[in-house]
Amino acid sequence: MVSSHVNALQTKHAGLEQRLRAELNRPSPDAATIQAIKRQKLRIKEELSAI
Repeated sequence: MVSSHVNALQTKHAGLEQRLRAELNRPSPDAATIQAIKRQKLRIKEELSAI
């Protein structure tokens, strides 16, 4: 059960990374969106390290 949770978190983290890269590659990236994505990634990373 723990491994499926870890896999789900890793998948979500990878998806956020893709969204972040897409936002950064836009001609006019939105700073608020970038910060929100980074915060979400950090929360996931912290949860993964606690497992």
